[in-house]
Amino acid sequence: MLWLKLLSNFLRIMREGQTPAQIAGGFALGAIVGFSPMLTLQGVVVWFIILILNVNLSAAVLGFTVCSIIAYIFDPLFHYIGYFVLVEIDALRSLWTTLYNAPLAPLTRFNNTVVMGSFLCAILLSVPIYFGMREFVILYRKTLAATVDKWRIVQIMKTSTLYKWYIRIRDLGGVL
Repeated sequence: MLWLKLLSNFLRIMREGQTPAQIAGGFALGAIVGFSPMLTLQGVVVWFIILILNVNLSAAVLGFTVCSIIAYIFDPLFHYIGYFVLVEIDALRSLWTTLYNAPLAPLTRFNNTVVMGSFLCAILLSVPIYFGMREFVILYRKTLAATVDKWRIVQIMKTSTLYKWYIRIRDLGGVL
């Protein structure tokens, strides 16, 4: 039942009022948190940015979830990139030493190779993720929405009792 709710929320996100830029922005920011470990200072800062900016929170949670699952596969690559940046580039060594001795910088866990590599990759990938997701939302709204409505699983979700209760509660909330 959980996967039906996730599918329903995703389809609702793709259809409803917010602009493709807001949806893509939420997804890209959620992807940054998903790729990098969440319990770091930069993870908290990105979640704070998500809450402050006018982006879609559901898309951010979806981006976080999808990229968290994918991130485990790429941990060896993240380790390699983080190791290269932290150890192999001699010009940055004094910067890392200074940051390590700073009061708040160690909360980022930048000295961990996987954290450094994953955060760098997340920042670099956030731009193509944003533009790709924005184009996907536009394409979905123009052409794919009618096709998806015809899918059997979507029709089952719309006729389910749970969905009808959700619509009643949602509409009631709009009246009050």
